[in-house]
Amino acid sequence: MIAISTNQNFDVDGVEKLLINDSDKPLPPLNALRAFDAAGRHLNFRIAAEELGVTQGAVAQHIRGLEAYLGLKLFDRLPRTLALTGNGHRYHAEISRAFAIMHTATRTLQPQATHLTISTTPTFAAKWLIPRLSDFAAENPQIELRIVATEKASNFHSDGVDLAVRQTSSSFAAGLLADLLFKQDIVAICSPGLLSNFPDRLNVGDLDRLVLIHDSHNLWPEYLKTVFGHETPDPPKNVRLNQTALAIDAALSGQGIALASRFLVEQDLAAGRLVQPFGHVLRGTRDFYLVSPRDGKNQAACDQVRTWMLKWRETETASARD
Repeated sequence: MIAISTNQNFDVDGVEKLLINDSDKPLPPLNALRAFDAAGRHLNFRIAAEELGVTQGAVAQHIRGLEAYLGLKLFDRLPRTLALTGNGHRYHAEISRAFAIMHTATRTLQPQATHLTISTTPTFAAKWLIPRLSDFAAENPQIELRIVATEKASNFHSDGVDLAVRQTSSSFAAGLLADLLFKQDIVAICSPGLLSNFPDRLNVGDLDRLVLIHDSHNLWPEYLKTVFGHETPDPPKNVRLNQTALAIDAALSGQGIALASRFLVEQDLAAGRLVQPFGHVLRGTRDFYLVSPRDGKNQAACDQVRTWMLKWRETETASARD
């Protein structure tokens, strides 16, 4: 509805033509109104055309058609710009308000995404979570995950974190929900081609000819003791990296033998991109847990993430047993 103030210098005859209350007369074409709204905001047909994704000529044609439909001049064409006429100003205010109402009504009907922040180690993010994000998005389109990959233990309150994947051997505070995701079962991995020169089972003497890839956990001495039953001399060839994800990538590219939690490399082992040069498993003490505050915000969305991750845990644990 257009309000009329008789205290202003006002073209009453013009406004009567703008008031389209006659049910026998249809509204102007929507595309013409969109062109008028954009041109009225920018006072430039070219910029309006760029916003709408049409040509400048199409915008000008829509405006001419709208003016002919209304029987009113809406713009003054000046040498370098446009200017709304008095009727154009009034009409543009109401048309802009009508579009704003339609946008608001549409957004109200559409479900709004819930934003969750999950903190994980860089290795867990790169080797487990990110490869499965498309599955999560397909099952939970209303949740947007923000992943913070850090070695630091994030604070749920000061860092704005909703959930965290933590690798730890310690217990959790009573105010936290904690679900075991994966045990720290350490296996040795390398590319299949690396073993082509070792037709038989590897022994202690072969370590001199192999490169051992270390990460920040430094588990090789303990793992080799598990394999051979005694401590072994330090191998002469070593590569030292600060993240397990980098060690896995180095193993994939044939640089040597790395250690990793089995669940992180399960898909690479199944696809034959990696093999296990030793059949032994070192049971670690720092398992992977999904943790969140019991009284956290967005609890329903956090529960959906938890359900999804635990479903994957059950699937992959079953596959590993098979």
